[in-house]
Amino acid sequence: MLRIAIILGSTRPGRKGEPVARWVHDQARQRNDADYELVDIAEFDLPLLDEPMPPSQNKYSKDHTKRWAAKIASFDGFVFVTPEYNHGTSAALKNAIDYLYKEWNNKAAGFVSYGSAGGTRAVEHLRGIMAELQVADVRAHVALSLYTDFENFSAFKPQALHQKSLKAMLDQLLAWSGAMRTLRTPGETRGQASISAQENRSRTSLADQPA
Repeated sequence: MLRIAIILGSTRPGRKGEPVARWVHDQARQRNDADYELVDIAEFDLPLLDEPMPPSQNKYSKDHTKRWAAKIASFDGFVFVTPEYNHGTSAALKNAIDYLYKEWNNKAAGFVSYGSAGGTRAVEHLRGIMAELQVADVRAHVALSLYTDFENFSAFKPQALHQKSLKAMLDQLLAWSGAMRTLRTPGETRGQASISAQENRSRTSLADQPA
């Protein structure tokens, strides 16, 4: 079964993202089509990036990095729950993403955002980041408004229409997470598949030859 992380991308005291992430998690678990886990970056106590080597070298020296890397490596896809700060995602989420490289590669991502403009600009920011990390981001996106989905700008009460958007996003995420997993199979498996394909082509070619 595919494993999907719902990543809570805000660490601010009084953050609005926690009830949003729990809503996503509760809705996702009703599907029974993947193993969904809520991952709160605040629980990993990641300081401002403090690794001496670039993450692409995969030479982590800090215990907090190793713990974070092991968690992210265990998933096939991600739902990023992000606020929008100054037309971008949160600094805490960007920092957490920047700690790693290969653990993100060849996986899929979807987005749930919130803000005065639905958090859409934060998602556009994240899409560019995902491309550099070789993560396939899906088109469907849940955009929550502080005006219509939060009572008095604080209590989270999503409109019913967002369930449809969430379903569409998760449907796409599951499809792409499964497809991207084939890129992470061991080299021997890919080699065997290549040999089998070559053998099939050879048999077809011989069958087409005149007797």
